[in-house]
Amino acid sequence: MSTVVNVLGDHVVPVGSDADGGALTVVDLFCGAGGLSEGFRRAGYQVTAGSDHDPDAIATYAANFPDAVALCGDVRDAELREQLDEAAAGADVLVGGPPCQAFSQVRNHTRLIDDPRNSLYREFVSAVGAALPDAFMMENVPGMAQMGVKEQVMTDLSLDGEYTVVPQLVDAADFGVPQTRKRLLFLGVRTALSAEPPTLVGTGATGAVQLVRFADHSAAVGGTTVSADAPIPGYVPTARPDARGERVALALADPFDPSVVSVEQALGDLTALQTGRRAETLSTSELPDPTSAYQRMMRDGHRDELGNVSVPRMQADTALRLAGIPAGGNHRDLSEQLQARYLTGAKWGPSNGSGRLGRAHYYAYRRLHPEMWAWTLNTKGDSAYHWSSARCLSVREFARLQSFPDSFTFTTDARRGPLTGRIDGGAAHSRYRQAGNAVPPLLAAAAATVLRETVLAARARRDATLRS
Repeated sequence: MSTVVNVLGDHVVPVGSDADGGALTVVDLFCGAGGLSEGFRRAGYQVTAGSDHDPDAIATYAANFPDAVALCGDVRDAELREQLDEAAAGADVLVGGPPCQAFSQVRNHTRLIDDPRNSLYREFVSAVGAALPDAFMMENVPGMAQMGVKEQVMTDLSLDGEYTVVPQLVDAADFGVPQTRKRLLFLGVRTALSAEPPTLVGTGATGAVQLVRFADHSAAVGGTTVSADAPIPGYVPTARPDARGERVALALADPFDPSVVSVEQALGDLTALQTGRRAETLSTSELPDPTSAYQRMMRDGHRDELGNVSVPRMQADTALRLAGIPAGGNHRDLSEQLQARYLTGAKWGPSNGSGRLGRAHYYAYRRLHPEMWAWTLNTKGDSAYHWSSARCLSVREFARLQSFPDSFTFTTDARRGPLTGRIDGGAAHSRYRQAGNAVPPLLAAAAATVLRETVLAARARRDATLRS
């Protein structure tokens, strides 16, 4: 059964409302916590509805988009699909990131949309065909760009010529997000509008600067000289030796340039959070003044309390390993001694029986570098460790690295126990998963902006032609 989670009294806010003065409207399928919706809202759209199967993600969505209809359920369910089609009717733009599990069709000649594993993708295509918005955006993993698959998606989404569709592979770090995160975007515009789908233009930062390991970090950065038998390994952001590399390096080093953002510029005002902090909120009066344009942007409009600031406890073994990993480093920096599975005698977590760390741990020991953007976050709280403190990140810090504003709070459905669509792991893990799975709002806002410009310009040309 599907449910409408969010209403205003007895009145569901209708799609196409003029309450905001005529802004373009957007409906978000497979919305999760609402990364795409937050980006489109930031770009001036009116978010009117979102749909997802996960009741915890929908609880977050409903809390952060109180004027939107939040639908919880399987989009393949007839009742929910009817509600979704009703909500999407008249929407200017449809967006979504449907799971697409089968990429083998290139080899077995099965069409992507016909593969039963891709039924959710088929529902997105069907929803576009039912609503016929002026434009849409579908985002997915970069793997969909492989030969044959991308072309099939373009054909499916074109709806026999109803839409002109253009794919683009983008990296969030090229759009002011302090995290590298590649996504494949399919932008479609109604062919009747006689407008080509727009192209996103970023900074090119990810192709201009990379983190380079030096055996002697002090030599690399011109620090204090150390003896030859005691090198200090470390990682340093290193730019390409050309004009673009120099330009990006300067932007990355400038805390007041939000076009390219480092981890410290994103999280520096939250450094005081400590391991094992149980309180979920922090009075904003306890925060230091922002030290970067990005921090100011994230804190703009925040409430009296900052949420999602609890920090998980950490095993003693983990603390010992982190002491042996420099900022920007990972498991490859661990000494032979620190690669032993158990260091302090406590038996915890999975073991492969070898007495050593296994491949499953390779993504668990990674420290952020303060002068570089973060690598791609995943859904687990231990996917990234602080650069200066031996601790995990809070959900709020995950959100900052994803470019969610501080006013955006991650929560869960208040009901306990198993629920249809709920993923096991508990409330804390759900909040990390919601934040880690999201599309970065600043990346979504960049796409939303160029789509809006394209649609409004096309409408203006059409109206001018009709008047002439």
